[in-house]
Amino acid sequence: MGDLANSAVGFYPKAQRGGAAAEASHAGGFGCSLEELRELMELRGPEALQKVEESYGDVYELCRRLNSSPTEGLSDNPSDLEKRKQVFGQNFIAPKKAKSFLALVWEALQDVTLIILEIAAIISLGLSFYQPPGGETEACGDVSGGAEDEGEAEAGWIEGAAILLSVICVVLVTAFNDWSKEKQFRGLQSRIELEQKFTVIRNANLIQIHVAEIVVGDIAQVKYGDLLPADGVVIQSNDLKIDESSLTGESDHVKKSVEKDPMLLSGTHVMEGSGRMVVTAVGVNSQSGIIFTLLGAGEGEEEEEKKEKKAKKQDGAVAMEMQPLKSAEGGEVEEKEKKRSNVNKKEKSVLQGKLTKLAVQIGKAGLVMSAITVIILVLYFVIETFVIEGRVWLTECTPVYVQYFVKFFIIGVTVLVVAVPEGLPLAVTISLAYSVKKMMKDNNLVRHLDACETMGNATAICSDKTGTLTTNRMTVVQSHVGDVTYREVPGPGVLSPMILDVLVSAIAVNSAYTTKIMPPDQEGGLPKQVGNKTECALLGFVQDLHRDYQAVRDQIPEEKLYKVYTFNSVRKSMSTVVCLPEGGFRLYSKGASEIILKKCTSILTASGEPRLFHPRDRDEMVKKVIEPMACEGLRTICIAYRDFPGTPEPDWDSESDIVGELTCICVVGIEDPVRPEVPEAIRKCQRAGITVRMVTGDNINTARAIAAKCGIIQAGEEFLCIDGKEFNRRIRNEKGEIEQERIDKIWPKLRVLARSSPTDKHTLVKGIIDSTVLEQRQVVAVTGDGTNDGPALKKADVGFAMGIAGTDVAKEASDIILTDDNFSSIVKAVMWGRNVYDSISKFLQFQLTVNVVAVIVAFTGACITQDSPLKAVQMLWVNLIMDTFASLALATEPPTESLLLRRPYGRNKPLISRTMMKNILGHAVYQLTIIFTLLFVGELFFNIDSGRNAPLHSPPSEHYTIIFNTFVLMQLFNEINARKIHGERNVFDSIFRNPIFCSIVLGTFLMQVVIVQWGGKPFSCAPLNVEQWLWCLFVGIGELLWGQLITSIPTSHLKCLKEAGHGPGQDEITDDELADDEDEIDHAERELRRGQILWFRGLNRIQTQIRVVRAFRSSTYEVEKKPDTRNSIHNFMSLPQEFLLNDFIHNIPLIDDTDLEEESELSVKHQYRPPLPSLTPSSPNMNNNAIESGVYLTPTINTGASSPASPLHSVETSL
Repeated sequence: MGDLANSAVGFYPKAQRGGAAAEASHAGGFGCSLEELRELMELRGPEALQKVEESYGDVYELCRRLNSSPTEGLSDNPSDLEKRKQVFGQNFIAPKKAKSFLALVWEALQDVTLIILEIAAIISLGLSFYQPPGGETEACGDVSGGAEDEGEAEAGWIEGAAILLSVICVVLVTAFNDWSKEKQFRGLQSRIELEQKFTVIRNANLIQIHVAEIVVGDIAQVKYGDLLPADGVVIQSNDLKIDESSLTGESDHVKKSVEKDPMLLSGTHVMEGSGRMVVTAVGVNSQSGIIFTLLGAGEGEEEEEKKEKKAKKQDGAVAMEMQPLKSAEGGEVEEKEKKRSNVNKKEKSVLQGKLTKLAVQIGKAGLVMSAITVIILVLYFVIETFVIEGRVWLTECTPVYVQYFVKFFIIGVTVLVVAVPEGLPLAVTISLAYSVKKMMKDNNLVRHLDACETMGNATAICSDKTGTLTTNRMTVVQSHVGDVTYREVPGPGVLSPMILDVLVSAIAVNSAYTTKIMPPDQEGGLPKQVGNKTECALLGFVQDLHRDYQAVRDQIPEEKLYKVYTFNSVRKSMSTVVCLPEGGFRLYSKGASEIILKKCTSILTASGEPRLFHPRDRDEMVKKVIEPMACEGLRTICIAYRDFPGTPEPDWDSESDIVGELTCICVVGIEDPVRPEVPEAIRKCQRAGITVRMVTGDNINTARAIAAKCGIIQAGEEFLCIDGKEFNRRIRNEKGEIEQERIDKIWPKLRVLARSSPTDKHTLVKGIIDSTVLEQRQVVAVTGDGTNDGPALKKADVGFAMGIAGTDVAKEASDIILTDDNFSSIVKAVMWGRNVYDSISKFLQFQLTVNVVAVIVAFTGACITQDSPLKAVQMLWVNLIMDTFASLALATEPPTESLLLRRPYGRNKPLISRTMMKNILGHAVYQLTIIFTLLFVGELFFNIDSGRNAPLHSPPSEHYTIIFNTFVLMQLFNEINARKIHGERNVFDSIFRNPIFCSIVLGTFLMQVVIVQWGGKPFSCAPLNVEQWLWCLFVGIGELLWGQLITSIPTSHLKCLKEAGHGPGQDEITDDELADDEDEIDHAERELRRGQILWFRGLNRIQTQIRVVRAFRSSTYEVEKKPDTRNSIHNFMSLPQEFLLNDFIHNIPLIDDTDLEEESELSVKHQYRPPLPSLTPSSPNMNNNAIESGVYLTPTINTGASSPASPLHSVETSL
């Protein structure tokens, strides 16, 4: 029966499934069927409430029917859990099937260059089998001369076959690389999915289980920041607000409660509050699962494949189904807008931008060279045959002539094959994939490949304090109770029983019930802190006072809490209302000391009696209690309460009235020690040219003390420490609008931003990124853990989310997850990022040398001797060495600490520096000299027959084999030179740390021996003797000596050298152009090696470029651009509560969003470049006003805000 049910859930159409499932469900002993629950979950709001009441009476009855207890949850009985999975399905959506190897082979075959080669090879094959009638050959000229010697005419097919064979090799290598990349990606996805756990109640215990283990009937604990893994009905809620934009497109947060709207849907985000729900639908039966199944059934498989590769997803069920929901309803406008918003998605990372640009340039040059080669060869042949020798074109000679033309065409294509560096995307992929794998060991879980490379260019890191720079193991070390300050926890008899009772109740009740202090794992260890660490410190304080917080919680269980105002970054406090036994209500409140003290009108004395608390008392307390604590780096928390009469009942919704006129119980100082490894990590960052800034919600004095301990601020330096209020005062004009030039006056010296809201964090990050004060555009990394950090994480070039403390929303918005929440892991990410950049540069230096030499040799050789000294098959072998093998060898160099001794490259630094250009040209000169010497006088030197001007199908000559062999050996030794790109002398430095490099160089050499000695006709090689081999080796080793000579020439003297591979300029890539080339770029990204298609299309692009530039400048473009004011994010981020998280969470591109936003802002807003401001030194003492920093602002909303009705808005919302 169970099996039947299972298949019913998975595969039957709806009508059949109902019957089978219902039967199975009642057989399973549950009071409701799968079909009933599915119908229930499709309802919202009042309708849903009505349905619950009609069908079940209330939520508790629904729990009873699902054989579950609202307070104790399910039992841990495996057979019961298994039965639930069979009846109601598992919380798992099977991922889309991976592409088969054959499909990848077919994709690799689509490569334009390879297709051209295949066609040429097939024509060559066909013609080689055609034998003109014997007597006539004389009339066709000296085409077959020398071919009959060894009966070689029959072997004419070998060249075509060999080209086909090498094409197959290239295709298989490419497909294999893709296949392993796909496999790695899926491994990464499954690891991310495994990371996601959720809290459920089983056997009355709170436990964390993997999302896939959740079953229908589970009682799940939901809290601020969660991404819901299944559908459910609320049993109990405290101020619960949900962002359902991912499913409904509605940007407003929806309030959920048992009385109003109890439906919670999978894939939505908890934005505020906490609560419990009973799970009613999982996996393919949940709302997001149903959409996902529909998606899979539609034809959008290609679309989905793209998304699957790119989706930033935590939970298999979530981020993939969000896109098509709206587009079904929208019209053409929406489609256009969607296309436009996709343009943002295609934004390339810094490195990809530079590479694409460089590759297009090289591709164009190669195309021109190959075309000229073919034209010269054809003209030379035609003139010589028909003009000089005066022959007539005879019909029977046509195949022979065509064979010549095909040979010329193959030479031309070969030049092109060698010129186009299709190994570049491969090198990038290998390098990134290798880095990502290794970074896992360094506690960096990379969610977007390009984030790894961007991190190498980082110039600024904005870090949180708690948990990242500090250990996040908090303890109360000082307290101020009953007008007395205690430097350590007061003993049992010191505090009056009245104070003690109210203090213990205030802490026990007014903190999340999921926060607990557990006994230590090992004997003698520290107690285990579970949940919010600040609350753990307070509970620890209760235990240190020899009281039991659990007894209070047992008296007042969570269901009896009357009203909860949960903590969020705007309130910076948490309050809970309970009913008093003798009637009336009591509100307990705790939060940042300055904020709570402002709301206090009385304070408890030593006897426990309240006395009046005047503003001057408050100022004195701040000076004498709070500031000294903060200066020692302690975080200060104030605990207070207020009593209300039972009648009339207060209006709980007017929070400002309720949380006011409080009575202060005590102020505690909580210590959170700095992680021991952080100061050293920050020193490394500063040495590497990266500015570390601390952005924290803490008091300014605490923040400054911790910053000094970490080394973020140092004595004798000029720096700025300000709080959020002061920051906003300085960056806004009279109208309350943020001005970039005002931010520019602050950020270069800002080191600590205290009491900051997520909006301030976002403003700072955006301000630094958009700034034009320094000539280099800043690359900013940001760490975040809260739900509200989403926008800042998205805006930053690289967003780091905390793996342990981070909420699901933060992880979803991030690029890299720090699995140990440790700042020093960020430094490792910087090292790996720089290593990726250097690996690509090493590869480029090597590849471009080969390109330059091979193209010039093929071109001049063809023009002077009517035949390329390097044959098509040999060129393909060279191509294989320098593309696949070299990219493997050079892209897997491990990073060294020395990478942190130089400053970041910056976004505009060219890929090919002048030193590299010197190396490329220097080695090219050496190689060309050797090859041309061998080509024109080699036969005399070695005393062998000349290979020049050989007729068609003549046997391979030793002469040309020596040229080929010398060429390959020079490349091999130059590969060792290419390991260093900054002009270092010792090219062998730590070469044995990279076994891959050594084995590839050795393997290539052995293959070369085999090809030369036994390659024969297919490789156009004649075996060489020992002496000839030694000469070839000698010339190859000469490369290393020549390299030393080049290093000795100072680059500064070579003013004539140009750099190459600059990043795309700001005005160079317009939206229109990106939209036109969307497919190409998408191709290049998805396959990361389909570059050639782009390069060929690059030629067409030139024709459209002028048109695009005109369009860009025309006013129509300006008009079209203006509605997209999401770029001007300050406008609609003015009020912290109002920002639309859906804009930031689901439409998460693979490539960062920065340049496009920057460019559009420059075009719309900043038509000028602000001058360098005079940065007046700010005295650190002016920041000591800790009280002021407590006021958080409510700025005016700018009228330029994006209208939620705009089509773009709805598209983004649906995304």
